[in-house]
Amino acid sequence: MVLGAQRVFVSHLSGVAVFDPVGDQVGRVRDVVAMLRVGGHPPRVLGLVVEVVSRRRIFLPMTRVTGVASGQVITTGVVNMRRFEQRPTETLVLGELLDRQVTLVETGEKVTVLDVGLTQVPGRRDWLIDKVFVRRGGGGLRRRRTGETLTVEWSAVTGLSLEEEGQGAANLLATFEQLRPADLANVLHHLSPKRRAEVAAALDDDRLADVLEELPDDDQVEILGKLKEERAADVLEAMDPDDAADLLSELPEGDMNRLLELMEPQDAAPVRRLLKYEERTAGGMMTTEPIVLRPDATVADALARVRVQDLSAPLAAQVYVCRPPEETPTGKYLGLVHFQRLLREPPGTLVGSVVDTDLRPLPPDTPLPTLTSYLAAYNIVSVPVVDESGSLLGAVTVDDVLDHLLPDDWREAAARETFALHEQTENRRYGREPADG
Repeated sequence: MVLGAQRVFVSHLSGVAVFDPVGDQVGRVRDVVAMLRVGGHPPRVLGLVVEVVSRRRIFLPMTRVTGVASGQVITTGVVNMRRFEQRPTETLVLGELLDRQVTLVETGEKVTVLDVGLTQVPGRRDWLIDKVFVRRGGGGLRRRRTGETLTVEWSAVTGLSLEEEGQGAANLLATFEQLRPADLANVLHHLSPKRRAEVAAALDDDRLADVLEELPDDDQVEILGKLKEERAADVLEAMDPDDAADLLSELPEGDMNRLLELMEPQDAAPVRRLLKYEERTAGGMMTTEPIVLRPDATVADALARVRVQDLSAPLAAQVYVCRPPEETPTGKYLGLVHFQRLLREPPGTLVGSVVDTDLRPLPPDTPLPTLTSYLAAYNIVSVPVVDESGSLLGAVTVDDVLDHLLPDDWREAAARETFALHEQTENRRYGREPADG
């Protein structure tokens, strides 16, 4: 079954081999990690527990799974080898859900969970548990083996989902699960320090990384400081390198160096490079992960890279054409191709033949005022940054420039305005009088 196919049952994943993109075996699947949600909402699949050659069990996020084929799981090749530790809000599907006694909502009948079905959200790498395979009859062993089996929707059974009541972090997370990272960051900002730490500890690494990027510096430092160092390093790895560098620069030098040592070398390397530059310069603000293509790549290749959902809009606006290697710092920078130009060219056209060389790249020591003028003068949303040898180091996007131009408290002010607008809308909808003051 390929990624994006309709469904795979968890029992079919147990013991399946996990491979990296070049075909080397990483390990075998031992369990599936999910986060239960309030009521009948399908749980979100967070990742896989993989047993590697040394018999260590590690966590593989579903965002790093590129394919689930017959008898194998394919990863992006970036695997964190730290030992898996289950968190309070996480549920092991094989270990904790199978063989559970649950109740059919429609009839009130007791049934036993034999298997659950995982389905991928169309067009995304997110997976949900949406089906439950159960056996009727809750009597002796013989009856459990011979009772009628059926597959039902997750919402058709009770006894697996979170209860509505309770003040645990899991329930709070379920309540705010659909919020954008910036909105969830605003929620965390207004929680008490104790509650903020509880919620941060319960978020998975990728979600916490997204939220941290939207929080004020003080909140970032506070939350990171309350995590175990190994967990803090995992979260830093999940952040964009420029945001991770900004956060690390706020820490005492000893703490910064210790966390960099705990990070995976391939994740720490771009962060170390960024930390060498002054904060309000192109080098200090750039991301080291723009879309980079060789000149012999096609327009179809470029559009496939642009379509990646996790990519921000400013980074997806243009691709950068460079000689190998394609990882920053790249080979010689040749120019860029705007997204609109890609849409106008036949899919088989080589990007090297349509590259725009008129926009000059900027050196990493370019100050913020010059960057701002550059973006405004050319009506672009990102700018390439190259070193003296002509290698592409990264790209500065307009959102990073705005972060440095706006007042330090702009996020909180924006949140207040958003809340006020929401309140006005609700008042008009229900005919309520606005509150005094």
